[in-house]
Amino acid sequence: MSAIDELATELSRLPGIGRKTALRLTYHLLRQPPEQSRKLADALGGLADRVHRCSVCSNLTENDPCDICGDQRRDRAVVCVVEEASDIGAIERAGEFRGVYHVLNGRLSPLDGIGPEDLNVGRLVERVAPGTVREVIIATNPSLEGEATALYVQRQLAAHVPMISRIARGIPVGGDLEYADGVTIAQALSARREM
Repeated sequence: MSAIDELATELSRLPGIGRKTALRLTYHLLRQPPEQSRKLADALGGLADRVHRCSVCSNLTENDPCDICGDQRRDRAVVCVVEEASDIGAIERAGEFRGVYHVLNGRLSPLDGIGPEDLNVGRLVERVAPGTVREVIIATNPSLEGEATALYVQRQLAAHVPMISRIARGIPVGGDLEYADGVTIAQALSARREM
């Protein structure tokens, strides 16, 4: 296999990158000065060497504990449970949550062979069992797998945490009722609150 085909094959394994896009990226890199390709290779190597899971929350980090777990201003009595480390960034960008996180490293998906033993739920139970956590917010995606995961996590934590909540779901800001599906409208109505 040629070097061009080898790189295109590896790039096409990335999510959202098909064979044509992978070839386009490969040829783009070949048009760049050689040091640019070396910088990219070094960055990829550094990613694999320096980034690991936080021993507390399982977030991806270069420090242990991660910056969020190490921040003394965070409320450790409120834990937000997310499916993937990338979900933390979305919540952090909102700027409203001041608690800590716990990453499940996936969601229940029997069709993909992902069961409860594949998720980071046992470590979550260990974190909340001492009784220092007053609320767990389950922030899994509003998909069938995300809902099943939320229910499973809730059942595992019920005896250990006084309050377990689920993030609200419904019509997004700027959304149009005319184009919303029935499930989203039903969830928006059931999660309504007084004005």
